[in-house]
Formats: sequence, C-alpha cells, structure tokens
Amino acid sequence: MYFDSHAHLDDRRFDADREQIFDDLKNHGVGLIMNVGCDLKSSLQSIDLAHKYPFVYAAVGSHPDDAEQVDDRLLEIYRKLCADERVKAIGEIGLDYHYEDPPREVQLPAFRAQLELAKGVGLPVIVHEREAHADGMELIRQFPEVTGVFHCYSGALEQAKELVKRGWYVGFTGVVTFKNARKALEVAEWLPLDRILIETDCPYMAPEPHRGRRNDSRYVPLVAARLAELRGLDPEEFGKITPENAKRLFRIP
Repeated sequence: MYFDSHAHLDDRRFDADREQIFDDLKNHGVGLIMNVGCDLKSSLQSIDLAHKYPFVYAAVGSHPDDAEQVDDRLLEIYRKLCADERVKAIGEIGLDYHYEDPPREVQLPAFRAQLELAKGVGLPVIVHEREAHADGMELIRQFPEVTGVFHCYSGALEQAKELVKRGWYVGFTGVVTFKNARKALEVAEWLPLDRILIETDCPYMAPEPHRGRRNDSRYVPLVAARLAELRGLDPEEFGKITPENAKRLFRIP
C-alpha cells in the first residue's frame, strides 16, 4: 500500500474523471492520500473529499500565492476547520521567492501566522519552500514545537540534516525520476528511512515516463520505485516504510 502524502485532487483538471481515478487507485496499490489545501476554497474541497472517501485526509491552509488573503478572519476559519477529525495538517504553507508574487514582505507574516496556528491547534505543517531556504529555516527555528514535512524538497543536504535533527520529514515527488534531479537524489540517498515521504503533488510534477502530462496519485509507485532503487531496497519493502512514516507524521491510526 502506498500513501500519496501530497495531492491536489480537488483541482478542476480532475473534474471529468476524479471518480474513475479513485476507483482505479487500488489497482496501483495506493491506499491513502493527503489532499492539501492552497487557499480557503481548496481547503474546504479537501475536507469534502476526505468525508466522501475514507482513504483521503485533508490539510487546510494558504499557499504563499494566497498570502495576501491571510488575515485574522481567515486564520479563525482555518482554526475552526482543524476541529474536523479528517483534517490532519496545516498546509500547504510556506515561502516561494521564484516569482515573488506576492512579495516576500507579504509571504513572511502569512507563513509565520500559520506556523503559530499549527502550534495552537497541535497539528503538523506541510511546507512549500522554493528559493527561500534561509528565510524558511529561520522561521521554523522560531517554532521548535512545530514539525511537519518540507514537500517536493528542493533544498541542500545541510538543510535536510537540520530538518531531520529538528524532527521534520522530507517529501519527494516525480522530480526524482528526472535526469537533472541530482540535488534531490543526494538528499534522498542520505535521508534516514524513517523520515522519507513520497508524493505526487498532482496534477503537477508527473514522473517519467509521464513527464509533461497531468499527474495523479496512481503514479506515486513510480516515485517509490526510483527511491527504492537509489537506496538498494525492494520497491515493495520501500512501499511499506513510507506509508508508516506518513501515518506517524499525520497521526493516522
């Protein structure tokens, strides 16, 4: 059984065949999914999916692209949503300096406020961090009580070592199947096995041989197979390790 620890199956690109994808998951060995919010709308949709499908869990929060919307009113809505038993994380939250739209001066307080929310409700976080390594690490150091996962990891090995020391997990997408994935593979080769999560980040980041197409949770075994090969493990064995990691992080029985 595989656990896709980061998916966006609420995305409109799945409206035409979402039911078929969910029906087909069992044929690919996928048994659990964490569907992750990026704003209020997608957070609510994630919860709806989690109540409709027993193998789906939800995360609520605002992506850096939605940082301008993060205010006291929205934080209070997220706080109330966290009382739902199907909500297991705050996410995806974080920093993205690639385009810097909105600017970092807006992203930073939004990230900090949602880390504070996670601390208050006692949930782990799902962090999106792109080209903002120094600021991202500085902020999580300010919240030692909060742990979670840096998803679609793009940082350096030294950063990963600090995350592990602080009790964090690291997530990998189909990027590890790309020919230019040297940095991610270096981290994945070092990472303790009990800190690795696998994910699709669908509909983005489709692994080879599907690169460039719409991604979905049925492709997470391809991520697992590449990482198992890297670590010299049987794919089936690796497929048992990573779901346990995700269940431990998200406190799923």
